[in-house]
Amino acid sequence: MSKADNRKELSTAQALRYSRQLMLPALDFRGQEALLASSVLLIGMGGLGCAAAPYLVASGVGSITLVDDDNIDRSNLQRQILYREADIGLNKAKQAAASLSQLNSEIEINALQQRLNAEALMQLVPQYSLVLDCTDNLTTRNGINAACVKAKVPLVSGAAIRFEGQVASFSMQGDGACYHCLSQLFGEQQLTCMEAGILSPVVGIIGIMQALETVKILASVGTPLYGKLQLFDALTSQWRQFSLNKSLDCIVCG
Repeated sequence: MSKADNRKELSTAQALRYSRQLMLPALDFRGQEALLASSVLLIGMGGLGCAAAPYLVASGVGSITLVDDDNIDRSNLQRQILYREADIGLNKAKQAAASLSQLNSEIEINALQQRLNAEALMQLVPQYSLVLDCTDNLTTRNGINAACVKAKVPLVSGAAIRFEGQVASFSMQGDGACYHCLSQLFGEQQLTCMEAGILSPVVGIIGIMQALETVKILASVGTPLYGKLQLFDALTSQWRQFSLNKSLDCIVCG
C-alpha cells in the first residue's frame, strides 16, 4: 500500500490490455506507466465509490485501497452497482474488492473494513498518490481533507443527492483552495440519500467524473478541476462551473 515512485516498463500483455489508452498521444506509455506506479485510497464504497472504482481498476491504477465499514443493504442495490442481491449483508469494501479483482487481476486491491478516524487518516493518507473522497457526511470529508492538506496528497471529492451532484479536485500543494475553503461556506447536509432520495444515474455520473479526474491527475493528462467546483443538474442535464478561491482565514490550509 506504499506510494509508488518507480515506474516499470509495460509488459507485452499490459501493452495489449491498455492499447486503447496507449493510442492517445497525451497519455502514451509515459502516462500508462505513471498510472501503474500509482496508489489510490478510495474512501466510501457507496454509489460514488461503486461508479469510480471499476474505471480506476480498468484504467490500470496499480494499487487501490477501498475503505468502508458498512454492510450491503437491499436499498443500496438501486445505485451501488458493484453489488448483487446475493451480496446483501456482506461488507461493502470486501465484496467490492472481490468483484473488481475479476475485472483486472493484475491490480493490487485492498479492502479496509473500518471507519477511519482523524488519527488513522493522518497515518494512512501519506502512503498514497491520491485520495478519492466518496463519503456522505461533512465531518468525514473535512477529516479526509485535513489529512490530505498535511500530507500534500491530491484529493478528488464528489457528492450527490436528489437530482444534483458536484465534483472538485484539490492539488494540496499550498497554492490553491482545499475542501475546507469550500465546506466552511455551508453547514452539514441535514438530509441523507435515505431521507432526501437520489436518482441512480446521478451517482454514476459523479463517480465516473471522479475517476476521470483521478486518471488525469495521476497520468498528468489534461487540466484537472483544481480551483473549480463543477455542479451537475440532472433535471436539465446541465453542468455549471464555479471558481474556488483559497480562503486566507481557512483553519486547515490558510
